Amino acid sequence: MTLRDVADAAGVSEMTVSRVLRNRGDVSDRTRERVFQASRELGYVPNKIAGALASNRVNLVGVVIPSLSNMVFPDVLHGIGAVLDDTELQPVIGTSQYDSQREEKVIYEMLSWRPSGLIVAGLEHTDAARATMRNAGVPVVEVMDVDGDPVAGAVGISHQAAGRAMAAEIIARGYFRVGYLGSSSISDARAQKRYRGLKAGLEVAGLQLADEIFYDGASGFGTGRSMTEALLQRTPDLDFLYYNTDMNAAGGLLYCLEKGMDIPGQIGLAGFNSFEVLDGLPMRIATMDSQREAIGRRAAEMIVANTLTEEVVRLEPEFLPGDTVRGDTVRGR
Repeated sequence: MTLRDVADAAGVSEMTVSRVLRNRGDVSDRTRERVFQASRELGYVPNKIAGALASNRVNLVGVVIPSLSNMVFPDVLHGIGAVLDDTELQPVIGTSQYDSQREEKVIYEMLSWRPSGLIVAGLEHTDAARATMRNAGVPVVEVMDVDGDPVAGAVGISHQAAGRAMAAEIIARGYFRVGYLGSSSISDARAQKRYRGLKAGLEVAGLQLADEIFYDGASGFGTGRSMTEALLQRTPDLDFLYYNTDMNAAGGLLYCLEKGMDIPGQIGLAGFNSFEVLDGLPMRIATMDSQREAIGRRAAEMIVANTLTEEVVRLEPEFLPGDTVRGDTVRGR
């Protein structure tokens, strides 16, 4: 199927068909409808690559994230899609599996298609990946984090500040024996930053983590449950458990409820991310809304603006107390 076939079916010139399909030039609404009707009936799909040879850019936006299975990123993608849906741009997704070398390759492959923009999760990349993005010649936006040195534009929250804010909430509610439950993977840079922020926030009040435990592999109810059991058997006098993610916190909550613990009186719990899927649990877990969808929306808006940018947009996470922490008037025991 060729442009000529569509032109013959619509009774117009090939140039007119090209203008209509590329949304260029002054063409009447009636002619546009004839061209679109002929295109639909014939099943014609324009050759975007051929068009890219002239414009040096295709109507694709590369989006590179660590994983499609991690519940953090669908909300980011939803925000990106909500903005791009009103444009000619289409997102194309690539995953790094939390491997910096794989991410470098995915970024290279994405940019080799000459997309209209690139959105990449995180600020930690190989030197080669940073150089590739810096010289891409298209808008590049790093998302989820602002604690570091962005290559170009960035939209996210400060995870170190989020950790310090959680420490302040824990202390304000009268908890002093705090345990941390998180991932051992240094590849999850954002969780590591929250962990450091938590410790720094406790130190301001003259406290230290009473104990900590780390897991390998994926987060989830089972992971949170087993970590909680191991940590409380080792340090039974903990009065607060802070998890790197809500998914692990959910498993910890179920374990504590099964053991008959008084939540939030005897022990408090909190996670991070504010996953709506956990709303059906027996208690709402205290957490922080990491503004994932808003991050995706703002990043997409920066791509649509079609300007090379170094703007850094910092959004603020919101603490949501739920049912698993004491009231904020508690100051002591």
